[in-house]
Amino acid sequence: MKLGVIGYGRRIKSVIDIMRTLDPNVRVAGVVDPRYEASGKTGEPDAPPVFASTQELVQSVAPDGLLIGTRCSLHTRYALEALPTGIPLYLEKPVSTTFEDWHRLKEASLTYSTPVVVSHPLRMTTIVQQAKAIIDSGAIGTVEHIQAVNNVPYGGVYYQSWYRDEEETGGMFLQKATHDFDYLNFVAGRKPAAVAAMTSKQVFRGDKPAGLRCVDCEEKRTCAESTAGTDREELWPYCAFAEDTGNEDSGSALIRYEGGMHASYSQNFFARRKAAARGARFLGYKGTLEFDFTTGVIQVVHHHAARVDRYEFEHGEGHFGGDEKLAANFLDIAKNGASSLSTLEDGLTSAYLCLQAKRSAETQTFQAIE
Repeated sequence: MKLGVIGYGRRIKSVIDIMRTLDPNVRVAGVVDPRYEASGKTGEPDAPPVFASTQELVQSVAPDGLLIGTRCSLHTRYALEALPTGIPLYLEKPVSTTFEDWHRLKEASLTYSTPVVVSHPLRMTTIVQQAKAIIDSGAIGTVEHIQAVNNVPYGGVYYQSWYRDEEETGGMFLQKATHDFDYLNFVAGRKPAAVAAMTSKQVFRGDKPAGLRCVDCEEKRTCAESTAGTDREELWPYCAFAEDTGNEDSGSALIRYEGGMHASYSQNFFARRKAAARGARFLGYKGTLEFDFTTGVIQVVHHHAARVDRYEFEHGEGHFGGDEKLAANFLDIAKNGASSLSTLEDGLTSAYLCLQAKRSAETQTFQAIE
């Protein structure tokens, strides 16, 4: 099982480690990544060879699967190179960070039938799969309203590492809400029709010098966000209150779905500790189902009977166990021709919803999801 990797960074390595756990015969046969080549690690034992392009990689090692783990702004570029090969593709989210890239990728998706697994693991978690099964059973009736939240306790990564560059991230809807929008679409079983959104940047802003590192700051011993002397210093080196710190630190969206049902979603990046929350409440006429990834609990309240059903789940590994399910699905596609459980079309829908939410926040207008 030979893998070709485009963008051999920390995130995609963790996915490959999962694949190796599932199948010890999985190996990285080749890499396209100038940063990896420059790191000096290519001379280590068992280091994969580095190639200058996707075409050279494919021609040289004939991989059974391709994985794209570059920074976000390059996902579309390399996906457009990978799709014509017909080789099963594992594509990190978001699939696109601009409207231009989105339209190019959408056109390619209609041209090529290459199987693609988009890294939207939340839809694959046991808790989401169980929630969908309960809703599909009719236990709460049809979903008529959704309330969703994501209070991120590790938000510093988006202001103190390379993620602070909005040219790379495309903003926090594309970075974070893309996961949540995808599982909401999946559980609801409906297509989004319009979105209105608002963002704020109230906390992670300031007048510290651009490029300032925590270790060089005079407040490094008193600042609550300081990473100086911690295990996060290497990965999150920058000041969260510098003038070059990008990304909004909270955002909300109202999504209207086909049929008129609507959802509210809110995300926050300065909540900490037990203020963390990530989950949703699905309301129907017969009942309400709610869950929270951080607690691993589903609760179903029956509106017309004195009854509450409760389901508890053990926490999985990456992305609450969803990474393992997507990795297994990708291997099954490459080996046996199985169908993707997180398709390119799903990824395009979520990315477009995020792009339109960002546009809505910038223009203070409703935006259609066509």
